[in-house]
Amino acid sequence: MATRPLLPNQSSATASKRFTRPSSPRRTTCASPSRLRPASGSRPSGDLAGRSVALAATIPAIFDAPLEPHYRAIGQWVAAQGEAGQCFTRHEARKHIERTFDRAVLDIVGCVDMLDLRAIVINGNDDHPPAIALICDSVGQVELGWIEKCNVLSQTMLGPVAPLGWRAAAYKALTETIPSVLPVFGFEDLMEELSAYYWDGETEDREAIASLMQWQGHALEDIDEEMLPSAIRGRRPEWMLTENAAPLSKLPKGLRSRIRAVRSAADTVIAQRSAAGAWNYESDLAIECLPEYEERAFLAPMTLVCAEAFARELDDVGRHGMEIGFMDVVGMATVTDAADIDAWFQSLKVGVEFMRAAQDLIAIDPTSGKDRR
Repeated sequence: MATRPLLPNQSSATASKRFTRPSSPRRTTCASPSRLRPASGSRPSGDLAGRSVALAATIPAIFDAPLEPHYRAIGQWVAAQGEAGQCFTRHEARKHIERTFDRAVLDIVGCVDMLDLRAIVINGNDDHPPAIALICDSVGQVELGWIEKCNVLSQTMLGPVAPLGWRAAAYKALTETIPSVLPVFGFEDLMEELSAYYWDGETEDREAIASLMQWQGHALEDIDEEMLPSAIRGRRPEWMLTENAAPLSKLPKGLRSRIRAVRSAADTVIAQRSAAGAWNYESDLAIECLPEYEERAFLAPMTLVCAEAFARELDDVGRHGMEIGFMDVVGMATVTDAADIDAWFQSLKVGVEFMRAAQDLIAIDPTSGKDRR
């Protein structure tokens, strides 16, 4: 259990310019609560030999140095797992709580290989309860397996390539579900970032050229037409185009069932999303609890955009995030007791089921009817 204390907000006077907020549907905001004060620490005598705490439902504060709020909250949940009555020194109690929580998280997310997830438990204080943040530790393109297998030599070197309609249908399902749950951006998010980065917010060729000439001093003959909006859109591989997606009725049974499973699992995550869930993302709450994130790029760390086709563009919009960090918070929930933590774990399981469904769709080899895994 990685733990983080709540820290006071730092001045942003020297902050470098941030990227614009991506347009992904998961990016919602709420009114910012009052700024949190740093949690007070325990007196040095709190962990002297011989002083102990019992993992009971209330985690009693014995002597003069109680466990911090986030340890007490998680400790109540640990005690509810059937370990009440054991006595530990405070140092032992902290380690035991961390190990128990870490093991429970890993048991659930250990099957996820499309990205790396970790949980951070954040300290609370009189103004704000402890919180659990789910973080994405991966950066780059989501591996798309058979969907992006389309080079001219693939028929002999990598095996048969699935029909375009199948690949486009699978990609369409992923782009319409993954960004609503995970910090992953799609092609339209990329174009929004490029618009701000290259063309001062313009989205059409004529206006983009005028912006390059007026604000960046380019001569008309020096402007690379391949870097204008229409040319960039024209570079999308055919499987990235929605209009190429075959209808479900035209797909093989196995592929059709996997696409339906992905959509159904995503709908379940969204329907059960709540302030107590693992997948609830609110940027204001994330920055309130993790104030250093205020200086980060607002771009998500992962993408569904084909890196082979858009390497230069992804490098340009991602440079800021690579330097100071991406907005990699998947979700955040405040917790006060064992019931809150049980609800968080239940929500975590629902989201992992969605990722397993997405992984199954990516892993399938629809040309042979067999999974690659």
